[in-house]
This record gives sequence, C-alpha cells and structure tokens, in this order.
Amino acid sequence: MGDQSASYGLTEPLQRAIAEAEELIANAPFIRTEADRLEGYDYLAGRIRMALQTAFDYDLEQPIFVNPTHQFSRQGLDNPDAVYFNAYLREGVEYVVRGRRGTSADLSFQVMGGSYSADSAATSMMAFDERGLEVAADGSFEFRYTAEPGAKTLIVREVFNDWDTEERGTITIERLDTLGRPRAALTRERLTKRYDVAARSLVTSIQTWFAFPHFFQYKEPVNTLTAPASTPGGLSSQFSSIGHYELGEDEAMIVTVPRCDDCTYQAIQIGSDWYASTDYETHQTSLTKAQASCDDDGMLRFVISERPPGPGGAPVANWLETTGHRTGPIMLRWQQLSRDLTAADGPRVEVVGVDEVAAALPTLEGLSEEQYGERIAARQRAVARRMIS
Repeated sequence: MGDQSASYGLTEPLQRAIAEAEELIANAPFIRTEADRLEGYDYLAGRIRMALQTAFDYDLEQPIFVNPTHQFSRQGLDNPDAVYFNAYLREGVEYVVRGRRGTSADLSFQVMGGSYSADSAATSMMAFDERGLEVAADGSFEFRYTAEPGAKTLIVREVFNDWDTEERGTITIERLDTLGRPRAALTRERLTKRYDVAARSLVTSIQTWFAFPHFFQYKEPVNTLTAPASTPGGLSSQFSSIGHYELGEDEAMIVTVPRCDDCTYQAIQIGSDWYASTDYETHQTSLTKAQASCDDDGMLRFVISERPPGPGGAPVANWLETTGHRTGPIMLRWQQLSRDLTAADGPRVEVVGVDEVAAALPTLEGLSEEQYGERIAARQRAVARRMIS
C-alpha cells in the first residue's frame, strides 16, 4: 500500500517548484542582510500557502470565496486595512453573490480577466462598490452576475478605516447550475492537475511580484510621491499616490498630506522590497486617517524612519516604522471618494535627519513607551478580530 502510494509521484512538480522558488528568494537582487534573507524565507512560506490554496480550495463547479492574502501570506503590497476574497469564475455561468454589509469603510467588487504576471497586469473588466448595490435596512444584499467572455476572477475587498469600531460583514457566492449537487469525486488525474497548478502558481507569483513594482513604484524617483491618480487596475472610486523610499538609519521622511473628508477611507502604508506589507500587527507600518493624528491646519504629517523620531528619541503618533528596511515602496490610498482628487490633495515629501524631525515639526508630541505599547496592543487585537488565515 505504501509503495503504491509513493509511486504516484503527484507532489513531484510542487517539490521542484519549491526548490526553484527557494533559488529565486535566496538570490533576490535586493537582499542586503541576513535579516532580508530570513524575511524572504518567511515570504516564501506565504507563497507556498497561497499556491496550495489556489490549487486545492478553488473549485469552478462549487465556487466559494477564499482569503489568499493576509498577515501570514503577504503579496502585491497588500493593504493592512483590507480583507481580500477571491472566487474563480467560468465564462457564461450565472452566479449569485449574497452578503450582509458590515460597518467597514468600503466594500468593493472587481471582475478580472486573466492574471497578473511578470510581463503585464491583469485586465479589470468590471468594478463597483456597495453604492452600486441595493442594500436592505438590515444590511443584506444580493446581486447576480453572468461571467462574460474573458472573466476569470471575482475579487471582493472589505476595507477598514477605524480598526477599533468597524465590523466585518459576510459574503457568499453560488453557482446556480451546480448548487445542491455533490462535489466531484477525487481522481488521480484531478489531483495531478491540482499539484501542477500549485507548482506553476508558486513560481509565477514570486516572479510576478518581483517585477510588478517596477511597472509603478520604482519607475518614480526615489523619495518622491506621485500626485493622486485613479489606481491602476480599475478599482472603483480609489485614488492612490505611490513612490518608494531609501533612507539611512539616521534619516527620516516627512510626508504631509491634507486630511480628506470626501472619502470614507484614507491611509498610508510602507512595505518591503518583496513588494509586500511589513509587520502591521506588532509594528506601526500603516495608518488610516482614523488612526492618525491631524494637526489644526487639517494636515496629516507622517514620519517614516527606523528610529523613533520624537523629542528625545520618543515614538510619536504618526510614526511609520521601517523595521530594518532601508528601502521599500510607499502607497497612499483614498477610497469611496465623492469627487476626483487633484495634486492639491496629494502628499509633499521632505527628507531630514531623524534628530531634525522635532524642529521641522514643532507640534510633534512624543509618546511614552507605555503609550506606544498600548497602540500596538490595539493593533494586535484589531487584526485578531478582523483577519482570516
């Protein structure tokens, strides 16, 4: 029995793919330190999780929403404020999506054609937020969608502006022509295909996210941010500002941006050269307008640095920790806007010494270690409530 099982060799493509993926990670051109390399291996674990989930959890006959991106599986400069759901589609098939609207800042839907690759971005075929739905008084909603030619994936993003008070909703998807039928039995052919899919997905995803930031963030001059613009990829009602930083241990970037009251969600995050979020659970590497301190002139002033930038080396409310990363991407997002943004709504950037931040920002107030620890504890509790792994 054991010999016969072993002779199947079904996992061989995945084993080869893991070895190839490890080579890609170990030889990434941006690795500078052992900490970078270790982070890469942690990133690899998330890519393996995603590849197996993509291959084994998705089912074209009995579709469900899965959560491929979270704090243990980071990719594509994932938004720390978002919960992501994906479902695969079959062309020409009718689907029913049902749910209950939570109290999050934004709930958006997007149909993608194809997938992201190292050469190009996927095509956005349809995008809208919950303002395009009929939502009942109890928060329930339902809509039908027949997958048009080329449609491959339905992506749902639930985005949170206030981590402490906003609550998740629910979401399901059904394929009407297969509802109520049993799932197809496992066969060797089916399992072989799934392991092959996992293998291809693993290597492709790493190659894709190595290349992707060079389409956008890394085309911009270092330590600059773009004017707000409609986000590439067709996200409904989202504008973004992008860039990348390169800071010495004793340098800080001050990002000043007007607080926007014409959107339900506004935020900033920094990431790693793996083009993924950094630890947003036990470090402050992102902030929304609900979490950030706003000055009396209506400006949000963020400080990006390795060391605490406050008076006497204290942490401050709007500090974004680089967590040992000398370089990385930056992204500001505005969602569910009621108007288009202009350059005047966008960020200004200044690079100064960390010890010069207090003089450059005279209204800056330091936090005690205990106060900052309470902020981190609140982040941990909020992620635990919101995230799915």
